[in-house]
Amino acid sequence: MAKAIGVDIGGTGIKAGIVDLKRGKLESDRVRVDTPKGASPKDVLKAVTEVLETLDVSKSDLPLGVAFPAIVKNGKTLSAANVSKEWVGFEAEKFFEDGLGRDITFVNDADAAGVAEVRHGAARDMGGLTILTTLGTGIGSAFLLDGVLLPNTELGHLLYNGTSVEDASIEKWCAYSAMERENLSWEEWSARLQVFYKHVEFLFTPDLFVVGGGVSKHPEKFIPLLELNTPIIPAIHRNSSGIIGAASLAAD
Repeated sequence: MAKAIGVDIGGTGIKAGIVDLKRGKLESDRVRVDTPKGASPKDVLKAVTEVLETLDVSKSDLPLGVAFPAIVKNGKTLSAANVSKEWVGFEAEKFFEDGLGRDITFVNDADAAGVAEVRHGAARDMGGLTILTTLGTGIGSAFLLDGVLLPNTELGHLLYNGTSVEDASIEKWCAYSAMERENLSWEEWSARLQVFYKHVEFLFTPDLFVVGGGVSKHPEKFIPLLELNTPIIPAIHRNSSGIIGAASLAAD
C-alpha cells in the first residue's frame, strides 16, 4: 500500500493527513482542530471524525493509524496525563473502531513520531540508541534501538519536586506548555530542558536525541543553548511526525 492515513491526537490539537509511504511525507494538506476541552473519549472521537471528513477520507479503505498521548498496550490506554481520566484502563482502540466503523492501528503518539523519524527522518540509518522526545503540552518519548521501537517509555513522568507522582512529573516544569504558561524566555526554558536532558543522558547514554513536537519548528532558539555529550537535532518532520508514523504503522 503506497498511501495511508494518520491521525495524531495531542493535548492541544488533533491533526491528520494522507501520507505517501514511499517518501514518508504528507501527500495532503495537514488538517487540524483543537482538542476538545476535557478531552473525553466521546468528544475526541467527534473531533477525529471531523478531521477525517475534512480530509474526505471518512469512507476511505486506506489503512488508518491513530496516535494518542498515553501508554497504549493491546489497544487499551493505561494513562491520561493531559486528557480526561476516563482514558485510564479504557478500550480505546475498540472504541475508535466502533465509532469510526473501520479497523485502525492505535499507538502512543511519541512512539509514532519515533517510527516516522527512524524510517524517514532524522534517525534514519542510525545505530545504537536514539531517544526522540516530543515537546508540547507534555513530554513524550520514544526509544529506538538500532531502528527498532521499544514502546511505551514515559520520560515526561520522571519525578521532579512536587508532592505527588502526578504533580512531580518533570513535564509539568519543562514541557513547551510550561514556557507558554509561565511566559519564560527561551533562555529560562532551555535551562529547564538542560536539567531534563542531562538526567536522561545520564540514565540511558543515548547515541542521539531527536526533538519533535510543535517547538521543533524553532530549533535555533533552544538547541544551541543545551550542553550535552549526546548530539541533539530537530525531527525532520517536525510536528507532522506523529501523523506519518501512525500511518506507517497502520500500513505494516
